[in-house]
Amino acid sequence: MVKKLTRHGNSLALVIDRGVLDLLDIDDKTPLDISTDGKLLIISPVRDEKRKKAFKAALEKTNKKYGGALRRLAS
Repeated sequence: MVKKLTRHGNSLALVIDRGVLDLLDIDDKTPLDISTDGKLLIISPVRDEKRKKAFKAALEKTNKKYGGALRRLAS
């Protein structure tokens, strides 16, 4: 998808299509992390702490239950 920037006052804005917003579960209240590697502009949604904590809890539960078997499989 090729996009052009749109003038917004003294700034420029990037308009993101509704389909992409829906796919990534982004709305006008979603904070976005904007970074660059020097060649690319990288825009990604900042996921909230609640989601991060739930993932970490699930990971710890999995490690407790299957950690030994996973370590043996990795060797």
